[in-house]
Amino acid sequence: MPSNKSVSDAPITQFINCRILRDHHLQREDLWVREGKILNPEKLFFDEQGFADHKVDCGNKIIAPGFIDVQINGGYGIDFSQASSDINGGLSLVAKKILEHGVTSFCPTLVTSPPEIYRQVIPEVRVKDGGAEGAGILGLHLEGPFINEEKRGAHPPKFIRTFKKGGVVDLTEVYGTLDNVVLVTVAPELTNSGPAIRELVGRGITVSLGHSMADLSQAEEAVMNGASFITHLFNAMLPFHHRDPGIVGLLTSDRVPAGRKVYYGMIADGIHTHPAALRIAHRSHPAGLVLVTDAVTAMGLPAGRHTLGQQEIYIEGLHAYVAGTTTLSGSIATMDMCVRHFKQASGCSVEAALEAASLHPAQLLGISHQKGTLDYGSDADFIILDDTLTVRETHIAGQLVWKK
Repeated sequence: MPSNKSVSDAPITQFINCRILRDHHLQREDLWVREGKILNPEKLFFDEQGFADHKVDCGNKIIAPGFIDVQINGGYGIDFSQASSDINGGLSLVAKKILEHGVTSFCPTLVTSPPEIYRQVIPEVRVKDGGAEGAGILGLHLEGPFINEEKRGAHPPKFIRTFKKGGVVDLTEVYGTLDNVVLVTVAPELTNSGPAIRELVGRGITVSLGHSMADLSQAEEAVMNGASFITHLFNAMLPFHHRDPGIVGLLTSDRVPAGRKVYYGMIADGIHTHPAALRIAHRSHPAGLVLVTDAVTAMGLPAGRHTLGQQEIYIEGLHAYVAGTTTLSGSIATMDMCVRHFKQASGCSVEAALEAASLHPAQLLGISHQKGTLDYGSDADFIILDDTLTVRETHIAGQLVWKK
């Protein structure tokens, strides 16, 4: 409750009887929220002499930062790589539905598409805060078309491009505008990828390496040019080899510049990556692991035929294939499923599993001062979970937006 020394008249909510994920540990503390931000209770008590207007008993549950998904192609019948008359309606539907899986922010992802799709979709997708209407949009992830056809996975070969005009010109020619784009996946072995990577990084866009035949030296050169992420590690890249570990070798490379960190996406759905491979990655570079769903249109839908960009896909059980093949095409996993599977398969701590879906993606995108933590002053985007890591409540800017 405000006092005459308060800096704000806004109501204060105190979450009690909980374990908060802060500074890499679950701590038995209360969480204080005002005006969508996490409050420092000491300043509240001693500087403002304020106290709580509302108390919420969490029943000894866990409070963790909201999950951030930097690679999600769609879901619930919506395909972000399909131009439609109501692109924002589709985004809003997915944004609303993923709240129940603990996702408070996401990067809608476009797979390799023809230029006209990028020119229709990119201008329509705007960065926006989350709320009762759905998870916040951090910006677009453009996965392709500047990838290696040999490692295309589910990407349609006829729309794959090279940097034939020197790199920078190609970006503009294909994408049109890069407004509201925060992440771009490229294959670093493509000729002229260096200038393209430097241009993207210079615009504040995170560059990821993926769908690639790159050897380790080509991957290291891309990192020196500013790349900082690996798209779905192990998938759609050269397999690890002891004489040349390829992109995977970045996890332990000694050529990553001082003060820089390479992050890597993992689809921990029990299908895309064997548990032993997941453990190898996590144990060699735990601080870089970013859980992604790589979810496709069919997430939340029954088995059968669906689309992914310009391709038809087939859902069978928990597997999504390019129709008529055995090529995996994204997943139908949800982020809370990935967190639980990652913890079980890796044997990591609860804290590590939760941070791989919150702190690490926020650090990757350079927004950890604002999201991905429960530090004082950060956005009050958080989730309440039980000990099985099942999401019970989702809060954005301190407001309850979903409850089980």
